[in-house]
Amino acid sequence: MLKKFINYCKLCYDELAHKTTWPTRSELTHSAVVVLSASLVIALVVWAMDSLFRFVMTGIYSLGM
Repeated sequence: MLKKFINYCKLCYDELAHKTTWPTRSELTHSAVVVLSASLVIALVVWAMDSLFRFVMTGIYSLGM
């Protein structure tokens, strides 16, 4: 059982160290900028929808009181 686990760990290390293609620094930077930009756009859309919903609901509640 222990031998299988050690072999599994060796295979995992071999795959990560030798068979995996790691991104370059510029690819990583580009991907991070894309993710950050998309996150900001989604946050702005959610903020706008929340503001619109709050405005509409405030108007509806003010009519009832």
